[in-house]
Amino acid sequence: MKVAVVKYNAGNVYSVLNALKRIGIDPLLTDDAKQIRQADRVIFPGQGEASNAMAYLRQHSLDEVIRSLCQPVLGICIGQQLLCKHSEEGNVDCIGIFDTEVKRFQPTMQQEKVPCMGWNQLRDVKSTLFEENSFVYFVHSYYVPLCKETIATSDYILPYSAALQKDNFYSCQFHPEKSGDVGESIIKRFIEL
Repeated sequence: MKVAVVKYNAGNVYSVLNALKRIGIDPLLTDDAKQIRQADRVIFPGQGEASNAMAYLRQHSLDEVIRSLCQPVLGICIGQQLLCKHSEEGNVDCIGIFDTEVKRFQPTMQQEKVPCMGWNQLRDVKSTLFEENSFVYFVHSYYVPLCKETIATSDYILPYSAALQKDNFYSCQFHPEKSGDVGESIIKRFIEL
């Protein structure tokens, strides 16, 4: 099983590599289009800022490569956001797999802090990748609103998309690689799709 992890100058990539190694996968971290296209599974992870990330992806034509993939793809955190059509973060057009826009959390009370950081539950699960009411780890200031591609929700200030799916593209706003046994199970299920 060849698993490519997309390299695009985003943070948190090494925790994903380590999570894959813990389940017996020897992943390839790459920004090489040929290697990404030849992989059996592609993971598009990261933490970072949307406009800078998109600039790197466009400079290396990785936005086009990702759009063209036919094998299962998993976007994580900003990877989910960049698979959407537009982000308020940096006011940037993104890859456009999911026909929705990424919004910034707007606190309505003083105790609502941004970024959203910590463990939260998955609800309204519509995919075998996830389990209803399981707790996973989030760190994010931007979110994807509920939309037709939403396959799991969570709630912080308002209900939002914890995970999305369209065709071979799956994504999660949370970090499965930092979500203990639950997250490890999610990664295994993705690899086994």
